[in-house]
Amino acid sequence: MHEEFTPLDCLLPSGTQRICLIILNQPLDKDFLHVLWSKALLRACADGAANHLYDITAGARDSFLPDYISGDFDSITAEVKAFFTDKGCKMIETADQDHTDFTKCLAIMVEEIKRQQLQVDAIVTLGGLAGRLDQIMASVETLFHAVSMTQLPLLIIQGTSLAYLLRPGSHRLGVNTGLEGDWCSLIPVGGPCISTTTGLKWNLNNQLLQFGKLVSTSNTYEPVAPGNPRQPVTVTTDQPLLWSMGIHKDRE
Repeated sequence: MHEEFTPLDCLLPSGTQRICLIILNQPLDKDFLHVLWSKALLRACADGAANHLYDITAGARDSFLPDYISGDFDSITAEVKAFFTDKGCKMIETADQDHTDFTKCLAIMVEEIKRQQLQVDAIVTLGGLAGRLDQIMASVETLFHAVSMTQLPLLIIQGTSLAYLLRPGSHRLGVNTGLEGDWCSLIPVGGPCISTTTGLKWNLNNQLLQFGKLVSTSNTYEPVAPGNPRQPVTVTTDQPLLWSMGIHKDRE
C-alpha cells in the first residue's frame, strides 16, 4: 500500500480530515476534546470514558452527547449512565472479556460507519497512552486488531503523544502542521521489520528494527532553515510498525 497522511491534521481547527471519535476511560484534555468533538461525524465512549466526559463538560453537557456508549459497564457510574440514557444516547453492552472495551467500541464504530455510509478519513481515539503500562500496551494491541477491521487510519492521542500503526508498504507523513513536538519514533512492537526512511535526523536505510537489536526511539525531524517548511517523513516497512510522535501543546 501507499499512504499519504498528516497525523496531527485532526487537531487543527482548520484541518480538513473527516473523523470519527472514540473516547477512552482516562483523563481528558479539554482543548483536544473540543476540537475533535466539533469535527467528528460519529462519537463514542468506551465504558468509563463517559464518566470523564460527564465531568469535564459540566455546564454544557447537552452539547456533548455521544452517539453511543459501549462496554461491559463495570466502570460507568450509575449517575452518568442514567444521565446519558435519559438524553437518548445508545447503550451497547459488550460482555466479551477476550477483548478490551477499546477494541469492542472500535468494532461497533466500524460497523456504524459502514451502515451510515459515512465518508471518513480517520478514526481518532482520545486517551489510552497514560497510566498503567498494561493498559497502554492494550491500546497499542488494539491498533493491531484494527488492521483486520478497517482500512481507515486509527490514531491514539493523549497528552503530548500520538501513536499510529503503519501498515506494510510506503507512507508519506505530513509533519508541518505546527503542532509537532521535537521527538518521533518507529517501534517494531509486533515483531521485526525492515524499514527505510527519509525526513528524519537519523534515517534508516533498509535496516532491521527489532527489540534487542535496533529500535528508533528519541528520533527527531530533519533540520530545516528557519522559516522553511519541514519536509514530509517517508517510511517504507515490510511489517506493521508503530509510529509515535510528540505534540507541541504550548502553541499560542
